[in-house]
Amino acid sequence: MKKLQFSIFIITCFVIFSACTKKVDAPSVADNILNYTIKEIPVTTDYTVGAFYYNFTTFNTSISQVPSVGKYSMINGVVLPSIMTSHIQQAKKGGIDYFLFPFRSVSRDLINFRADSSTVKSFLDVNTDNLKFALAYNFSNTTFAISTTAPLENDAVKLQQFFQDIIKMVPQMNNTNYIKVNGKTLLYLMNAHLLFSNNNINIYTALRSRLSALGIELYIVGMQERWSPPARYPFRFQGCVDAIYHQSYSSQLTDWDRWWLLPQTMDQNWKYSKEYFSANMGGIDYVPNITPAYDWKILQPSAITPNFPRTDTAAMYKKLCNVAKMNASQKTRLILIDSWNKWDEDMQLESSVSYGDLYLNITKQQFKKQ
Repeated sequence: MKKLQFSIFIITCFVIFSACTKKVDAPSVADNILNYTIKEIPVTTDYTVGAFYYNFTTFNTSISQVPSVGKYSMINGVVLPSIMTSHIQQAKKGGIDYFLFPFRSVSRDLINFRADSSTVKSFLDVNTDNLKFALAYNFSNTTFAISTTAPLENDAVKLQQFFQDIIKMVPQMNNTNYIKVNGKTLLYLMNAHLLFSNNNINIYTALRSRLSALGIELYIVGMQERWSPPARYPFRFQGCVDAIYHQSYSSQLTDWDRWWLLPQTMDQNWKYSKEYFSANMGGIDYVPNITPAYDWKILQPSAITPNFPRTDTAAMYKKLCNVAKMNASQKTRLILIDSWNKWDEDMQLESSVSYGDLYLNITKQQFKKQ
């Protein structure tokens, strides 16, 4: 009996041991699609880098960072000549090719349009260094109040206002320092995914035709909302825009899973989006958009969502620069940085007292051939 019990014990131990040592077929960490290192991408040809220059009003008490030029205001959009001159010089030093100035509707948002125009004028008045610039029309659906049930073409007045808003900027587009892409005038369309129409192609065709009659051939880059699948808005973009950019993925992070592996998550999303836009939406190109940092708590002190801070000596920013290079178009080599001066969310690239020219230097190192 004892021998039988001992034999059963030995067999049981063998079975348990065999089960424990058997090769597991389940997925492991090594199989995870995000389990890879972001490599340094050498620059053999310069990228064309643009930075959003916002109509930033003033510094509130929650902003701890201080610009190297000192805290400044932009009352009614006006930037002091000394401040704007310093910004242009910093941008040139940091490998920025152009400032991207958002502007709002002259027809439906006149006060803000005037402020936006004053910012552009502040730039043009002192731009002796010949930094390039471009414009980004902010198509605000709250301003135009259109929807799937009330498309833009159903309101003849609004449709004409949309065209006239952009035609109004033709004098700026004719400036010798206005940037061109493949010989065409670069125009960004913010919130392009909100341009509701039953036939977006007709609207964009009409816009291009009106600008062409004035001697402007447009290269249009439309914005798609962040973290959205590429197939969500083909009817807004296909046959309409030349390229697409996303709102910055590295700002306003709301999910910790994206935060933990942000560069890899962005890379996979951009790679898939870029391929989809090209293969399934008529060869539409892609423009990567990155952010130096982000801090929710400046505008939302009680926020518990993840921040993208400046406490890593810009290690994360370097990775995002390489993700941008990995997904940039080989035809245009356009890169966006959001932003130059959005201090109220700590998104700025501009030099500061605390970190100096760190982010400017990294930008030039990452996107310009040394």
